[in-house]
Amino acid sequence: MRPSPTSAFGRAAAVHPLQFLWEPLADDPTFLLRPMFGGKAAYLDGRMVLYFCAKEEPWRGMLVGTGRGHHAVLRAEFPALVPHPVLSKWLYLSESHDDFETVAAQLVRLARARDPRIGVAPRPKKRRGGARTGPQPRPR
Repeated sequence: MRPSPTSAFGRAAAVHPLQFLWEPLADDPTFLLRPMFGGKAAYLDGRMVLYFCAKEEPWRGMLVGTGRGHHAVLRAEFPALVPHPVLSKWLYLSESHDDFETVAAQLVRLARARDPRIGVAPRPKKRRGGARTGPQPRPR
């Protein structure tokens, strides 16, 4: 078992149970890890490549960011991958699968190698109404 890191306040910092999977990506200069919906989303070159979740099924394992056009070829190479039952545009590798760690590590290596089948560009954020630019009309 890995030791728990401590925070600046001396208490044990929470460690995600799948952290060991994104660690090989962490030294990439474009790597970002962001919290998302209770899990961790890993980005390379601004593209979301993998999502790690540790809740109840079907949110316990790893999701692979990919387009539907790549599903068949990825599933042929990695039969453990299935379309996620809620987020069907992504493929899901359940932590309960017998070969979870082996398959997950292979997918992490593909993401790091910039396999074109893995990764999706995030949607642009919607601009919120609010501050207007330019001159404002004077009240009369």
